[in-house]
Amino acid sequence: MVKRLLWVTTVCAAILFSAAMVYANPEAYHVGCAFAVTGKASWLGEPERNTVEMIARQINEAGGIDGHPLVLHIEDTQGDNTRAVNAVRKLIKKDKVCAIIGTSRSGTSMAAVPVATQSEIPMISCASAAVITTPVDQRKWVFKVGPDDSDAALNIFEHMKAHDISKVGIMTGTTGFGAAGREQLKEFASDYGISIVADETYNPTDTDMTAQLISIRKTEAQAVINWSIVPAQSIVSKNMQQLKMTIPLYQSHGFANVKYAEAAGDSAEGCIFPAGRIMAVDTLADDHPQKKVLKEYKQAYESTYDDHVSTFGGHAYDALWLVVNALKKVGPDAAKIRDELENTTFVGVGGIFEFSDKDHCGLDKEDFAILTVKDGKFVVLEP
Repeated sequence: MVKRLLWVTTVCAAILFSAAMVYANPEAYHVGCAFAVTGKASWLGEPERNTVEMIARQINEAGGIDGHPLVLHIEDTQGDNTRAVNAVRKLIKKDKVCAIIGTSRSGTSMAAVPVATQSEIPMISCASAAVITTPVDQRKWVFKVGPDDSDAALNIFEHMKAHDISKVGIMTGTTGFGAAGREQLKEFASDYGISIVADETYNPTDTDMTAQLISIRKTEAQAVINWSIVPAQSIVSKNMQQLKMTIPLYQSHGFANVKYAEAAGDSAEGCIFPAGRIMAVDTLADDHPQKKVLKEYKQAYESTYDDHVSTFGGHAYDALWLVVNALKKVGPDAAKIRDELENTTFVGVGGIFEFSDKDHCGLDKEDFAILTVKDGKFVVLEP
């Protein structure tokens, strides 16, 4: 018993000592992460947290960033705006990070933008709303790896036009992501000769969308577009099935986590949505410029966590590697990292990024593919 106690004490002391040495080491690179690890947006934040931890282990086991240990400071925002602001403040003021990855949601990202901007610390959001990085002259310190919601809307409308759909009913969540998507749908529909004949919303905590769908069913809608990023989006297809609505269901890119399809069950079969190619990497040609990155990330994540890879974990992959690559070139100076990010071309999980002083997203609508659910899996939808 005494020997065991001595062994435990020695191990604990060694762990505490090594952790203290890494943190105290002035040459360690400290990067902040703010994700919705728990709460209703955990399907976003959990794979993001898992991904950055996996990458950090790989980097440190290989000797760090040019010999510098990478220390991640991870905060759980729970998808809440106030928690997100407090998390970012802590990362900047207490943890002294040189860059921040996150947050997971559009609303929390927008809440955190003023903090990062005032502190002049580069922040790479994992969310999609275009307003996170526009106008660029007011977002000098803010970048994002989530594709613009406008590009998702354009892909949906292009597919609808090709299939002679001209009247749609839209449903959007009242989150920042949903509200931003609603504006994009309303802005671009007419460009494709499409009329929005019903405009319904729902709260992220709602558990039944029957009333909204009945309102759409009373119109001449030829399809439904649901724009959400919370588990409630899986309820829409279930309610459509219960109401025997057979018109096509289009989801936003927020649907790009196979867990949403699993939650929706067979009601998700045939739904259509734009998504990054990570969700259908096996269908890509071997010479596709993203194939190597996507395949390696998918294999690493799924073997490490015994879980499906997702678009959202891919956002964290891209964000962290963007920071790591900048650290390799310019070190932990926040201003230099910002400048380096603004001049970066990067082949990532989300697409081929081309950042500039006029574009802090770096993606376009060609970085999306149109997917569908077939036998519970995501596959590329044939034209």
